[in-house]
Amino acid sequence: MPKKFSQRADDLRRALAQEAARVMAQQGIGDFLQAKRKAAERLGVDDAAVLPKNTEIEAALRDYQRLFGGQSHDQMLKEQRRTALQAMQMLREFQPRLVGPVLTGTATHHSDINLHVFAEPAESVALKLMDIGVQHEMLERRVRMDAERTLNYPALRFESQDWVIDATVFPVDGIRQSPYSPVDGRPMKRADAREVLDLLDESS
Repeated sequence: MPKKFSQRADDLRRALAQEAARVMAQQGIGDFLQAKRKAAERLGVDDAAVLPKNTEIEAALRDYQRLFGGQSHDQMLKEQRRTALQAMQMLREFQPRLVGPVLTGTATHHSDINLHVFAEPAESVALKLMDIGVQHEMLERRVRMDAERTLNYPALRFESQDWVIDATVFPVDGIRQSPYSPVDGRPMKRADAREVLDLLDESS
């Protein structure tokens, strides 16, 4: 590949990553593929070979939030993590773990607070919420467990402190294997309540 063409492709990939990051931050799109398609449409790109990787978009999103979010983004992230910690304490019998953008620091105002909880039967989490008077919605989540397996798990959505909590319910032994991250295809990072508290202390 000629050097000039390679540089042009790199520049275009970088521009697409930046536009996809802007779309995710401003429009509340959490799906990387959808953000890529919107960015490609906006920039008039139809060559899939120059589409950025999810990790490149995540890096561009961090840059966008640092440039345009500043202290307001930091404050929002603290609020989301405090709300996550409160929800985790409420559901502590199910060994909750924080995952996703609120943990990694790339959350936007549109992001849900994603938890993994572990229970058998799964309905016991819904019963807990009913017992304490928390209105919730039951859903199903399709989760990629490894390169070959994608499984369906129940999930619950409820509101807390003006944020939406989305909790996927795994079997009790599911705590041993984290599903694949949609960002980099590696086991998803999980944080327990102590680790979330440490993050809050670090940001104070």
